[in-house]
Amino acid sequence: MAHIPVLLDAVLQALLPARRVIDGTLGAGGHTGALLAAGVDEVLAFDADTMALEIARGNLTAYGERAHFVHGSYLGMADAAHELGWESVDGILLDLGLSSMQLDTPERGFAFLRDGPLDMRFDATSERPPAAELVNHLTEAELADLFYKYGEEAQGRKLARAVVQARPLYTTRQLAEAIERAAPRRPGDKIHPATRVFQALRIAVNDELRTVERVLPLAIDLLRPGGRLAVISFHSLEDRLVKQAFRLASTDCICPPRTPVCICGHRASVRLLTRKPIEADDDEIARNPRSRSAKLRVVEKLSDDVEDDA
Repeated sequence: MAHIPVLLDAVLQALLPARRVIDGTLGAGGHTGALLAAGVDEVLAFDADTMALEIARGNLTAYGERAHFVHGSYLGMADAAHELGWESVDGILLDLGLSSMQLDTPERGFAFLRDGPLDMRFDATSERPPAAELVNHLTEAELADLFYKYGEEAQGRKLARAVVQARPLYTTRQLAEAIERAAPRRPGDKIHPATRVFQALRIAVNDELRTVERVLPLAIDLLRPGGRLAVISFHSLEDRLVKQAFRLASTDCICPPRTPVCICGHRASVRLLTRKPIEADDDEIARNPRSRSAKLRVVEKLSDDVEDDA
């Protein structure tokens, strides 16, 4: 199955022209390949998934040394850029969350349509505990909290109780069936009852939200004045974090309301280019259903001596 990069035209419009770009979430290399084909001199690309890196290397061989690959978290982007002699970059792209490639590989344990081990680690070689560890060892209350916090699952308590009663669970199908017995799918339901639980477990296993919170200021610092950071998110938890971080970074004074004189000393470091997120149009959704929930937000780095008057 071909893997289609999400919101590609909008990403290219946001980041071009550019000499040096970081792709923090390489996947199969769709965005990176398009950036290089469009004239970007070099792309520094990260992925925690060794399978994705291997596939992307094969897809991008035509670009030779213009593509630089790093196995690891995008949290290391500054160190890796400096090793290449890059003090700053023109653009950074983060395509957050789960790739369709990972979703389509049962052995990774991200999906329940085909059976696989309860793993869900982006980096299968890491020492992070897999999803099975959480499913089989967290208390009922801890599971309920996890399902609600990271999956926004309103039936978190009932589903946690069902999981505990069905333990031990080692495969995606076992977990999905335990959830479906507790909350049977009803006519008209658009998603499987296990969808939010799987999302919650994946986010917890990979510490996704805290990682996003940490990377956004690092990415902004690495941009040159006029450089741009583009972030694609796929669910409300991610998008809310990005929206709040961009709003803070684009605001001068952040003192409490009615403070007579600014005492915080905070100054905007970026300008918002997307007051509302860019979303896929009907044509793109028809070509690539995964784009249905994608939201793209973009900011532009300000010069040190220029204040954001937007």
